[in-house]
Amino acid sequence: MTPPVPGAFCLVLHSHLPWLPGHGVWPLGEEWLFQAWVESYLPLVAELDSLAAEGHRDVLTLGVTPVLAAQLDDPRMRRDAATWAGLWGLRAREMGFDPDPHRRSTAEREYAGATGAARLLGSRWSAGGSPVLRGLRDQGVVELLGGPSAHPFLPLLMPELAALALQAGMADSAWRLGERPRGIWSPECGWHPALAQAFTEAGVGHFVVDEQTVRDSGGHPHAAWRVAGTDVVAVPRNLEVTNLIWSSRSGYPASPAYRDFHAREELTGIRLWAITEPDVDVGRKRPYDPDEARGQVDHDVAHFVDAVRDQLLHAHEVRGAPGLVVAAYDTELFGHWWHEGPAFLGKAIRALRRAGVTVTTVEKAIALGHVAGDLDLAPGSWGAGKDYSVWDGPAVRQIAHENEWLQRRWLDVLGRERAAGRLDTRRPDLDQLLQTLWHALSSDWAFLVTRGQSVDYARRRAEEHRRDFHLLAQLIEDGRRDQALDEARRQGLQDNAFPALDARLG
Repeated sequence: MTPPVPGAFCLVLHSHLPWLPGHGVWPLGEEWLFQAWVESYLPLVAELDSLAAEGHRDVLTLGVTPVLAAQLDDPRMRRDAATWAGLWGLRAREMGFDPDPHRRSTAEREYAGATGAARLLGSRWSAGGSPVLRGLRDQGVVELLGGPSAHPFLPLLMPELAALALQAGMADSAWRLGERPRGIWSPECGWHPALAQAFTEAGVGHFVVDEQTVRDSGGHPHAAWRVAGTDVVAVPRNLEVTNLIWSSRSGYPASPAYRDFHAREELTGIRLWAITEPDVDVGRKRPYDPDEARGQVDHDVAHFVDAVRDQLLHAHEVRGAPGLVVAAYDTELFGHWWHEGPAFLGKAIRALRRAGVTVTTVEKAIALGHVAGDLDLAPGSWGAGKDYSVWDGPAVRQIAHENEWLQRRWLDVLGRERAAGRLDTRRPDLDQLLQTLWHALSSDWAFLVTRGQSVDYARRRAEEHRRDFHLLAQLIEDGRRDQALDEARRQGLQDNAFPALDARLG
């Protein structure tokens, strides 16, 4: 029997996509959702179901942003995801007639994957994502995190809007999941001391921050920290362990044996090749060998377990007390970007526990006492530079400026309507105006622009939501109530992510 290792390990997965229904199809748009759903969320839940059937509990902490949860519950998105899986199966069948044996064997695996995904969408996921998440939580398999509405970067919001975004997001999670989460994923791990009051008022018990944010504040990453003057606990992700997977160059997903995400067969879009070497063209890549990839997964799991054990033993030696190791990632890395990722996660959880490591959720780790003390937590994020520049730097200064004016106008509109006594009942026009504001303030648009990824799409999305917001706000300000309601209905046909949202909360 392996002796227990002092301390605890927490795996945190952050699941998020911006609102996509009705906003394009390919390469960014609805297919972005379908790919993540079929390639990441389905296999991840299947792995969690297998772990649950084996008796595993407190496996990981899972964040699903309110805006993603809305899409996983949307009836049209569920139907279209099944259609997408069906088309994947048809592409695989087409390749199945190829004379090349490697292509035929790949087609067989792809067809099995497509039919399996369609089957899960029609059974396990038939009522949407919320029942799936509730079931995993109620079994004690995962802790669910909440978060603010449509993933705004909280440090750049006005205090009133940061508080409203959190209240709205937490209320939406309670509405969908039947229980208000205690912890949140603050978008982009964004933090500023001015957010402390909003977090407290929203009932946030704990949230994930970047290791560098804690180090810059004088702390260390081997425990959680209570934000000074509050009961809110900040939980740092351990970069040394996290980067074993997260690093695009040296992380496990870059192994030559794993399936190459970017190299696709021209006609079917099916991925046939292993990574082989960084930055080589398809002509120099080896055919993907699933047996070789499985062997690599076992190798990487063993390395990961040793790294976690070493970190916990080091923390215990340095601190004289059991330590905490938190590894936090975007969920979409597992399965979508890294094909073998879900299998890695399942094997890693099993192997860690066999090795004597206590695997638990963030909430349980805090309850076990893994809080080092109080800390005056400095501003920070997990973005490049660990500051706010991804969201307010030179490349996106206009977006940041426009977002500030959107917030000011919302407060002006709501203030006038409240002063005039026009908030006695629900206001569909104001409800939609607030939804449109959340979509405009999504952190994704600035992130994509700063990173130089799909810049035109990101700028267009931000501008479309801003335009809709100002159009509807003007109708409300002018007192053209009927026209405002008509415009709200028009916007709601495409962008009604939060049907339970009550703007009067603001």
